[in-house]
Amino acid sequence: MERLDMLNYVDGQWTGKDLKKMEVTNPATGELIGTVPSAGKEETEEAIKAAHQALPEWSKKTAEERSELLMRLNDIIMENGDELAKLMTLENGKPMTEAKGEVTYSASFIQWFAEEGKRIYGRTVPGKTENHRIKVIKQPVGVVAAITPWNFPAAMITRKLAPALAAGCTFIVKPPEQTPLTALRLAEYCEQAGIPKGVVNVICGDPEELTNAFMAHKEVRKITFTGSTEVGRLLLKKGAEQVKKMSMELGGHAPAIVCDDADLDHAADMLMASKFRNSGQTCVCVNRIYVQSGVYDAFIEKFVDRVKKLEVGNGMDEGVDIGPLIDKAGYEKVEHQVKDAIEKGATCVLGGEGKAGNGSYFYQPTVLKDATSDMEIMNIETFGPVAPIQKFENDDEAIRLANDTPFGLASYFFTSDVSRGTRISEGLDYGIVGWNDGLPSAAQAPFGGMKQSGLGREGGSEGIEEYLETKYISLKV
Repeated sequence: MERLDMLNYVDGQWTGKDLKKMEVTNPATGELIGTVPSAGKEETEEAIKAAHQALPEWSKKTAEERSELLMRLNDIIMENGDELAKLMTLENGKPMTEAKGEVTYSASFIQWFAEEGKRIYGRTVPGKTENHRIKVIKQPVGVVAAITPWNFPAAMITRKLAPALAAGCTFIVKPPEQTPLTALRLAEYCEQAGIPKGVVNVICGDPEELTNAFMAHKEVRKITFTGSTEVGRLLLKKGAEQVKKMSMELGGHAPAIVCDDADLDHAADMLMASKFRNSGQTCVCVNRIYVQSGVYDAFIEKFVDRVKKLEVGNGMDEGVDIGPLIDKAGYEKVEHQVKDAIEKGATCVLGGEGKAGNGSYFYQPTVLKDATSDMEIMNIETFGPVAPIQKFENDDEAIRLANDTPFGLASYFFTSDVSRGTRISEGLDYGIVGWNDGLPSAAQAPFGGMKQSGLGREGGSEGIEEYLETKYISLKV
């Protein structure tokens, strides 16, 4: 693929040609693959103005009209799936097979909310007197500003964009500095689909300056963010000044519990898929594994047998399962956590080494046994291909260990006993619980966390509610 020098997309125009450029590099090679404009406050306000001006006409379209445009966008994404997947691999590093899977996953949100927008129902309620009528209607919240992460460059945009547009909102997205090209390609697809100018805007630039502009502008009524809990806290504080509607999908620290009656082969398959997807750089990937003492050694043997077959390399190469870490900071965090765990008594069963240089950072799939609760890796999200395993004796202990964190996004457990599984699933303080399932995400299901892992849900029927206001009309007749 040739170098891509792309522009911001504002009000149906490609803008920012004369702005300073930000470089985008391939994390597998360190090579320059493209540039995007570095916008600031002025350009962000232009995007907000465009979205605000487009709002009345877009919100007045019928749900069917908006659905038809979204379905057209879905078709264009799927028709260009190989191109989009290649672009994601180049700027994110994930293997092509995973990138192609993300294309399908990202399109599924477009398709789901194209239909869900037709089911935005109000209701009538019996009045308090004979001549009183109560009507409840749902209306779009207004201009939406989205701030998205680099680990799923397409899907983290579409699962915000699709419900926003289906609800009748207009949309601005600030993609991450590491993966802006995918976002701008999606803007091209929106243009091809015939989505009116100003309805979708993509603006790249300094994160703090763009975010501050979103927060300060009264016309931005909704902020949707996926990222770290630390940044989420700052956004919530800023959003409180104007009482903006906020959705926060924040950090996680997902536990997995393997009970002694679990199908160990299935558990090993599922946990390997969850832990090492995107090189462990997902907010819902397993971060710590708790295995009951009676099956501890047997599970580790099965798990290691699978993990050692994973191939590390450039995501563009055939047969690669594990791509690079996104940057130097991510690599150093993984290195530090592995070293800390070993110094505190963990045994490295597999991996434990990395390779850095020339702007690329690879780390071998790593399995640590004999992990304990005082290790950093058991308390802080890793975002890397390392699986620490700790022993437990009974279900109460496992649930206590799993819940001993301020985070509550995703959790997993494996048991063949329905009664036991019901107790565990209800005892875990997490917004997402995978019961014998290591890959629970789906467009039709509500995705989101409890505690310090966020506010609101994305996907499912709940996902579109985040972009709607409820209005009560009291009528005297």
